[in-house]
Amino acid sequence: MPSSISSSSQSMTPKTKLTNLERKEQHDQQYDEHEQEISSTSSTFGLYDESDADKAYLAKSKLIAEAIQSIGFGKYQIGLFFVAGFGWLSDNAWPVATSLILPRLNEINGVHPPSLKTGPYLILAQNLGLLVGAAFWSISSDIIGRKWAFNLTFLITGIWAIIAGSSPNFIALCCFEAFWSFGVGGNLPVDSAIFLEALPSSYQWLLTVMSAWWAIGQIIVNLISWGLIANFSCPTNTSTSTSTTTSEVCYKSDNKGWRYFLFTMGGLTLLMFSARFAFRVFESPRYYLARGDLIKTIETLERIARINGKKCPITLQDLQDIDELYESQSQSQSQSQLNVKHNGNRLVKEKLSKYNLSHVRQCFKSKRMTLSILLVVFLWGVIGLAFPLYNAFIPSYLESRGDANKPLTVHETYRNTLIVSVLGIPGSLIGGILVELKIGRKGTLFLSLILTGIFLFGSTTAKTSNANLAWNCMFSFMSTIMYGVLYAYTPEIFYSQIRGTAIGLAASFNRIMGVFAPIIAIYADLTTSAPIFVSGALFIFAGILSLCCPYEPRGKPSY
Repeated sequence: MPSSISSSSQSMTPKTKLTNLERKEQHDQQYDEHEQEISSTSSTFGLYDESDADKAYLAKSKLIAEAIQSIGFGKYQIGLFFVAGFGWLSDNAWPVATSLILPRLNEINGVHPPSLKTGPYLILAQNLGLLVGAAFWSISSDIIGRKWAFNLTFLITGIWAIIAGSSPNFIALCCFEAFWSFGVGGNLPVDSAIFLEALPSSYQWLLTVMSAWWAIGQIIVNLISWGLIANFSCPTNTSTSTSTTTSEVCYKSDNKGWRYFLFTMGGLTLLMFSARFAFRVFESPRYYLARGDLIKTIETLERIARINGKKCPITLQDLQDIDELYESQSQSQSQSQLNVKHNGNRLVKEKLSKYNLSHVRQCFKSKRMTLSILLVVFLWGVIGLAFPLYNAFIPSYLESRGDANKPLTVHETYRNTLIVSVLGIPGSLIGGILVELKIGRKGTLFLSLILTGIFLFGSTTAKTSNANLAWNCMFSFMSTIMYGVLYAYTPEIFYSQIRGTAIGLAASFNRIMGVFAPIIAIYADLTTSAPIFVSGALFIFAGILSLCCPYEPRGKPSY
């Protein structure tokens, strides 16, 4: 009996070894075929090549992109278009709101700047809040996820805006302005990422069209200000000096328009915050993939597919098979993250412990990626200085450019500002068409920046308020195209692992340069055309700079 067992064991051993050998050869053959596929074409990973990121990650990202394309554009993406669009709305509405209330802060017994030259300190407080918010929310979205930042930014903005409406003095208003701007600063960096990462590649042009919400935000804020500030404010020729007659002095009780305005805007922001809870937004599947959590990646794709009435075309095994092909590069990382269960505290601790400067270093992983991040950050910075010089003081500028140097009335000022805002909507739609043509994102960005600068130069030749209004309408049209493309191009060219960090670097430099605009306003005469010339020149310089960017994402999926 023992001899028969021994004989059987000896007969089984060669077969077992042969089977293992066959499996190894099959695995090696699959790996070699995959490597040959990568080396045979530079477009295997679409916009990127193996020098830009880890090949295993890019291969899985490509599979996710194909899955989202198969699931298609459906109910989930339509709902996300609206709730994410609120971020664009808020990003433009609040800076415009600041410029609208600034000329009305002239109460002798309430909120007023210590002097005319210190008025721009309110703009400075806003830009400091936007700077901190842009850096914090965009970088934290790579740590704790997009969803938390997506919701909390609106809650913070709404609460502090309502509190600001009760400000007892100018210093308090500046502080509250910085606090609500901290929330506003995170809107676009986070919202653009969460929307892009749920879009099929054939619908990525919608990211440019999202700038329509930017124009809608400006329209809404001007309509509200026209109804409240224009009707519940002191006349523009009032004074905060006690040496003037009573009829010329503005008292707090007669100047509640800007307070009503902030209460209304804060309440509207909280309503949009509530709408984001009514529509269930899932964490980005590409964020989970970037963190190595393949289980949640598939779960999220399945949820999106169910809402769209489709089936998820890939499984967990498909992603794990890719890891096996690149076992030497990613096995240990993937396996450790697959073992993480739904333990909230442990998951947060692990996320925080894993975040370090590696995210920043990945932005400089290859020569093309390094050139891209440097150019994009510098581009955002130049525009960040140019735009506030024009936009932050447009109501005051329109007033000073009235017929025969006669200041416009409050109603005329807000009417003209509203007209300028409306022109942004067709601009965003045309921008969405242009980015899909042969000129692509880079060509559209170049043309819109150059024309924006030219129109600003042209506005200095206006002799009447109507001529000045026409120039500003053309500026609004082109600048909406420009911002739409810029806000779409930036998240498109950076893959999900570093998207939040890259956008954070760009947005932060944009806000840093924006801080200089009110400082210039403090020491410069803004009733002259000098700021317009500076702004126009910066836009033209940015247009030339945009042609040097190495990536063109038209027709290629973003990972």
